[in-house]
Amino acid sequence: MEIKIEHKPTQERLNELGVFKWDIWIKEVSKFPWIYDSQETCYFLEGDVLVTPDGGLPVQMGKGNLVTFPAGMSCTWEITSNVKKHYYFD
Repeated sequence: MEIKIEHKPTQERLNELGVFKWDIWIKEVSKFPWIYDSQETCYFLEGDVLVTPDGGLPVQMGKGNLVTFPAGMSCTWEITSNVKKHYYFD
């Protein structure tokens, strides 16, 4: 299972996906476990995060990244600066 990151996607790509119509999630600096029941795609407006899949290597992401998390993945989120993101579950 792999976390996919697009660095600085174009405005055109974001519009194609309808990113700016997606809900917004805001979270302060924190650390917590998370399990993805379904695939999530999100676009970070603010913040920095280290996501460590169970048994895997940590993945750094944050502002300006379009990220896809696979369904069935268990991980730990470590938010190092407050996060604001658009998100969508498939």
